[in-house]
Amino acid sequence: MKLTVYHDGQFWVGIIEETIDNKLRAGQVIFGSEPKDTEILDFVNKKLLAHIEKRKFQVDIEKKEKKVNPKRLARQVAKEMQQKGVSTYAHEALQLELQERKKERKILSKEEKEVLAKKKREIKIAKRKAKHKGR
Repeated sequence: MKLTVYHDGQFWVGIIEETIDNKLRAGQVIFGSEPKDTEILDFVNKKLLAHIEKRKFQVDIEKKEKKVNPKRLARQVAKEMQQKGVSTYAHEALQLELQERKKERKILSKEEKEVLAKKKREIKIAKRKAKHKGR
């Protein structure tokens, strides 16, 4: 599991990536202002697992496991520390989640519009009947 915290220009954002059996799940957390080390530690200890468990979509990844020289590993870690943003697999998982939420939101808003239109129609009919009631 990996947590990447970076500034996206407006907010401080944390990207959570969890890899299990060559499948990656990713989640995004918006911290707002720059988080202190204690805030990040508190998030990792208390909220991280609950946040990643909410994610439904997983992306297949191709990962080659082999023994890495400690010096090479240190260089890779330094390179990742300089890198800004997230991996393409994490980005893909976040996009799938976003598209699913968008579909759900469209369905809900369509139902709300239909209910509102039906209510307006009933009010209009009731007004019409009230006008002709006295004749």
